[in-house]
Amino acid sequence: MSFIDKASVIIQAGDGGNGIVSWRHEIYVDKGGPDGGDGGNGGDVVFVASRNQNTLASFRYQRELKAKPGANGGSARKHGRNGLDLEVAVPVGTAVIAQDGTILADLVEDGQRAVIAKGGKGGFGNAHFISSVRQTPKIAEKGEPGDKVQAELELKMIADVGLVGLPNAGKSTFLSVVSNATPEIADYPFTTIKPNLGVATVDKNTHLLIADIPGLIEGAAEGKGLGDEFLRHVERTAVLLHLIDAYQPNIVETYETIQKELQAYKIDLSHKPQVIALTKIEGLDQDIIEDQMNKLRAIIPEGTPLFAISAPAHTGIKELLYEISTHVASERARIAAEIAEKGTVNGVPVLKLQDEQLAWSIKKVDGVFKITGRKIEKFAARTDFENEAGVQRLRDIMKKMGIMHELVRQKIDAGDKIVIGSYGELEY
Repeated sequence: MSFIDKASVIIQAGDGGNGIVSWRHEIYVDKGGPDGGDGGNGGDVVFVASRNQNTLASFRYQRELKAKPGANGGSARKHGRNGLDLEVAVPVGTAVIAQDGTILADLVEDGQRAVIAKGGKGGFGNAHFISSVRQTPKIAEKGEPGDKVQAELELKMIADVGLVGLPNAGKSTFLSVVSNATPEIADYPFTTIKPNLGVATVDKNTHLLIADIPGLIEGAAEGKGLGDEFLRHVERTAVLLHLIDAYQPNIVETYETIQKELQAYKIDLSHKPQVIALTKIEGLDQDIIEDQMNKLRAIIPEGTPLFAISAPAHTGIKELLYEISTHVASERARIAAEIAEKGTVNGVPVLKLQDEQLAWSIKKVDGVFKITGRKIEKFAARTDFENEAGVQRLRDIMKKMGIMHELVRQKIDAGDKIVIGSYGELEY
């Protein structure tokens, strides 16, 4: 299966079923009471993170994800059947992003669930509206439409270590030596055209999940080469291992190129903890290796670990892995403490849903008063505008919410049109 880490989908929750107007019919009873049942609720679309998934390839062929609608109510107060939820398995590390850039869900743990689109509520039948002052209600509600979301899915690998470096820095070779991964290896740029994952064993109790990110080039953050497509996989890693080819003629420029690309990405990745490793030292004289190391020491931040390694010869590999595991443990603990104390990760607030359902606004456009607001639009969606009793109920709701008072304040006149969302219009 191809590795696909981005996909566009249309997510449609199920519509609620309609309530009905119905009257009880009994022998020897001329006029029975109301017995119209409520409609069933529409199904939700629920995303579930699964470690058994590792690509978004399936969404190339299934772009529409639709839950089942609720059934209409029936006579004798029969409740319509609720629509079945649609559960969608996605890889761990999948972010669901709305068109406006809002992150709807960030699924980072196996089994984590998130309702992306909520099914519409079923409409009430006329039996629901019986009261001491309303014995024969002729009102029935339509079911609410289910949420519809157009979203981008982005897979960001969750690894302990992200390998970065220019093409042919030795990342694939390093990963194949320290882990069970089998990336393609060749003597030309861009051997790696998709991220590879491998598990490196440090000791019997310590393992590192390592992601080999395709080689970056200058301008990758602006879309050149392959780097920009895969830098997102570096976002979640705890530590970056920056590999630099010891044979580079200008070792300082090589180092700075990668740092600039990490910094230029939409999220500044240059501040992540880094370990630097000079690679391919096999066959080089010690004085040449030391000269290259000294050039790097002069420019890297103080305290940044620096190693000289040879993956094929296993030189320096064990020491490097121990150093990385120490930094990974420290960074994971720091992130956990920040979330517990501040509710943020690296200064970015952890998302929390805010209840703004009761908010509404009125705007007069070309003589028409247009009302928007989640709650009032839900009531409008459930209203049968062909039924006068239903429209009157909507007016009563608008009065309780203060909408009618605001319309008067805005000098609405008798006969003026009121439009609520996109669901219907009525006259004042």
